[in-house]
Amino acid sequence: MAEFKELIAEVLEQALDSKLKKDEIIELLEVPPIPKMGDYAFPCFKLAEILGKKPAKISFELAEKIFLPDGIEGMNPNGPYLNFFAAKDIVARDTINKVIKNGNEFGRHDFGKGQKIMVEYSAPNSNKPLHLGHLRNNCIGMAISNIFESAGMKVIKASLVNDRGIHICKSMLAYKLFGNNATPESAKEKPDHFVGDYYVMYNQMVKETPDLEKQAYDMLQKWEKGDKETKNLWKKMTSWAVKGFKETYTEFGSIFDEWFFESQYYNKAKQILKLGEEKGLFKKNSDGALVAELENQGLSNKTVLRSDGTSIYITNDLALTKHKFEHFKLNESVWVVGNEQDLYFRQLFKIFQLLGFKWAKNCMHLSHGMVNLPSGKLKSREGKVVDADDIIKELEDLATEEIKKRNKKINEKELAARSRAIGLAAIKFHMLKVAVHKDIMFDPKKSISFEGETGPYIQYTYARAKSILAKAGKMKIKKSGFERLIGPEEQKLLKLLANYPDAVKKSFKQLSPHIICQSMIEIAEAFNTFYQKHKVLKAGSEEIKIERISLVQATAQVLKNGLELLDIEAIEKM
Repeated sequence: MAEFKELIAEVLEQALDSKLKKDEIIELLEVPPIPKMGDYAFPCFKLAEILGKKPAKISFELAEKIFLPDGIEGMNPNGPYLNFFAAKDIVARDTINKVIKNGNEFGRHDFGKGQKIMVEYSAPNSNKPLHLGHLRNNCIGMAISNIFESAGMKVIKASLVNDRGIHICKSMLAYKLFGNNATPESAKEKPDHFVGDYYVMYNQMVKETPDLEKQAYDMLQKWEKGDKETKNLWKKMTSWAVKGFKETYTEFGSIFDEWFFESQYYNKAKQILKLGEEKGLFKKNSDGALVAELENQGLSNKTVLRSDGTSIYITNDLALTKHKFEHFKLNESVWVVGNEQDLYFRQLFKIFQLLGFKWAKNCMHLSHGMVNLPSGKLKSREGKVVDADDIIKELEDLATEEIKKRNKKINEKELAARSRAIGLAAIKFHMLKVAVHKDIMFDPKKSISFEGETGPYIQYTYARAKSILAKAGKMKIKKSGFERLIGPEEQKLLKLLANYPDAVKKSFKQLSPHIICQSMIEIAEAFNTFYQKHKVLKAGSEEIKIERISLVQATAQVLKNGLELLDIEAIEKM
């Protein structure tokens, strides 16, 4: 209802003699908790500081001064708030026309136009398959990328594969010692799972044979010196792991424009390391390791190069981040990484700032909470990690059960397609409906429900709306009138549809898709209440039938737009 907010802001700005500007007023406007209180409320607390009066007195005085414009049918001072009522028929007309006219573009903005941003997410290690945490990370990465794009930004989606280091050498060493030249094909196993088995094997055997740890470090040094045998083994196992990752990404719907590999950047930080030493930021400690001294910046010191000269994760990030901004000419770069790395990113960004890179202020860590299962785990390879492939398969199987309950005659091809769409919707919506920074408990059975705050429930509501439209056939949508859509159910739904673009904007500002999820839940609930209480195809007259079908069409469009931003498929049959 952006137009109504603009109208209210204009009359308030005039009544206040510009003591508050229009944009400030728009930001202050709230939606009352109870519809009968009004459509928008203007809180007078900020004005109390400016005018030196009590908020309730200001509210009353403003009501005396304001002449209502067309489109606002009422106004009521209520304590410290001044409440406004939009004209019901105009709410219906403007909302439906705007949604239908803009179609897939409804809810999009242009305030990010001209900006180029990179979103780096997923970041798997090439010694084991993707796990449950990666799924939440992927959900956030894709949704945030879509939200950035909806604001007009050019988005580059990137993944950094951590394909070198001591952890990678551990799986390599186990394979070298015990692999007997086996392959994923000979073992009849998905390639990243095959590699992961040897990482698990190493962790089990090192307890009994501590010398394996020294052998793994020796292998790392050989790798960094370019030992041919070690490099060939590494290339083979990395290719297996990456092949498996790409299979999972394809199944889950994760898309990347750029792939970075740590092995390509770990040794390109020499100039930055030299600059840090020249500036006195990097100094060697008593063990000979190169350390960024950050204690005077309120952070702990950070090793940037081991004493034996081998690189660590931050060595790679120093080189890669500089490459990102300079090669891609970025305005911003966002790292989607769990909150266990909060300190690391504060250290990394502070180093760039102290080294004098202007783009350091445009680095952002989108920190997200952890995800757990109430049952502990579905399948574990290390006793701690739940594989992403197992979660995806579990949800698709649960979706298949639900579909068969409703349609026993569905053919296998259609069943597989719907099961995949619904299973992925269950995962993605459940991962995104909670604020990004919070930990979540992922319950597979609850997430797949066709009722409640779930992805399948939103899909089901969309399918219901599309079914109504299919039965209605071709019908010309009205562009004026709508004086019949004035009941509480219609008006609640209309206001939620009108406020959807604000939800997208807030998700952009807060970097959290949960606001869009909440908008989808509220719209779905309001639509189903409307549908239960009002006949659409068998309405009392042709006029009300057309108006209600127009409302159904607008609802379907907004649900589709919201689901797409969340990277969820809007399916027309459940």
